[in-house]
Amino acid sequence: MALNEQSVVAVHEDAGPGYRFLVLEAPQLAAVLVPGQFVHVRVPGLETTALRRPFSVFDADAGRVTLLYKVVGRGTAALAHVRPGDAVEVMGPLGRGFPTAPKGVPLLVGGGYGVAPLHFLAKRLKDPRAVLFVGGRTKDDLLALDRFAALGVEVRVATNDGSAGAKGFVTGPLDEALDGLRARGEAYELFTCGPDGLLKAVADRALAAGMPGWISMDRHMVCGVGACFACIQKVRRAGKIFNARCCMDGPVFKAEELVW
Repeated sequence: MALNEQSVVAVHEDAGPGYRFLVLEAPQLAAVLVPGQFVHVRVPGLETTALRRPFSVFDADAGRVTLLYKVVGRGTAALAHVRPGDAVEVMGPLGRGFPTAPKGVPLLVGGGYGVAPLHFLAKRLKDPRAVLFVGGRTKDDLLALDRFAALGVEVRVATNDGSAGAKGFVTGPLDEALDGLRARGEAYELFTCGPDGLLKAVADRALAAGMPGWISMDRHMVCGVGACFACIQKVRRAGKIFNARCCMDGPVFKAEELVW
């Protein structure tokens, strides 16, 4: 069951050009969140009738919940003005997250701030085999790489303009790694969060290889509790296609369930 917790801002700092880390003192939530779940934040400074904003969880540890977000609209612009000591109401945990006991090598694939739930996942996995593949349009879209490295996660990078790592899509370095794993006969699992094009590319690779793929779908989760049906995603289960609600049935789905 989702909690409503009146949290306090502990840290609010830059995470990159246009990106911010928001660290909340929220011990009840921190104790129950799992990687891939999200929270709904009532943004201070907006009118009381304004809708909450959904955010992936970057980390939950030692009584604190960390969010990584990009300033893109009115809600996040208002959120960017909160300061340490301010009160922020948070609802969660919401949705279904990633499994945290992979049988094969965990390969994490993210784009932009899609790395947020992957950091939380990497921290919980504590698997020295884990590799993060992260892509962006430019080097400014590569976020929190030092924090992944601090977890002992190998990081492989690609940018569209070649300003960091390989030039092109992140699927380039990913395919190289997959070829190596196949050649050695090693099993692996894919975990991804980011734009739809990347999600489908990762899901296709999981299905083609017959390996597990866990896809975090980014949809407009207005209410967060399944009431508004704004975050619909077509899925296939037991041979039937139906409309799933990402906020309740996801946001993490098996690759084979998704109907693109």
